[in-house]
Amino acid sequence: MSVLVEACVDSVLSAAAAERGGAGRLELCASLADGGTTPSAGTVSAVKAATRLPVVVIVRPRGGAFVYSDVEIGVMRLDIEAARMLGADGVAVGALTPDGRVDARQVHALVAAAGDMPVTFHRAFDAVRDRDLALETLIELGVKRVLTSGGASTALEGASGIAALVKRAAGQIEIMAGGGVREEHVQELVHRTGVREVHVRGAQLARAGAASNERVRLRKPLPEDETAWEETDESRIREFVRLANG
Repeated sequence: MSVLVEACVDSVLSAAAAERGGAGRLELCASLADGGTTPSAGTVSAVKAATRLPVVVIVRPRGGAFVYSDVEIGVMRLDIEAARMLGADGVAVGALTPDGRVDARQVHALVAAAGDMPVTFHRAFDAVRDRDLALETLIELGVKRVLTSGGASTALEGASGIAALVKRAAGQIEIMAGGGVREEHVQELVHRTGVREVHVRGAQLARAGAASNERVRLRKPLPEDETAWEETDESRIREFVRLANG
């Protein structure tokens, strides 16, 4: 049985390159430097038009922790509906409780919104406290596959954990290995884990050749704490308004 390579892409050009390279499926994201967030409707539509590969759209409203408010889950449900209307072949989601369990109530709502689209539980899985319990929960919820590094920094480092999940899944749910997968060890990873699907980035740096101003930097570093993200501070906005009009 052949191994399916899912390529993680964030643009039409990357999607087309992955297809030419022989990938079997795409995971389409935005903000890959932040672990991947929901791509724009235009990107989803353009990628679907440019490739014949199945396209799984990640639905993640922000970076940081995988603990979401009901307002955020509402946004995710709307994004899932939009992805379906744009022709997505599946969605990748994840939601956890503050104590590190799969949030069954929220994931159930997302699976219901996906309808007949297969659902992948993304690498939020690697933040759970009990992977065996989490796997059983996801099977009960009707999730199609789990993307995991086995709870390690990379899939190769977590190969034994991935292998244990493959055995425990027993064909009830697909286990896809992902996390720092490289050409030089992907064969070893497949042999050690028994997975039939691997998730890779496979990117190189690209430059437009445009003039730049070294004094003006628009990019900024992400928070050191991977569970943190930025939110607008009401009191600061109020102070800006007061001072600007003073």
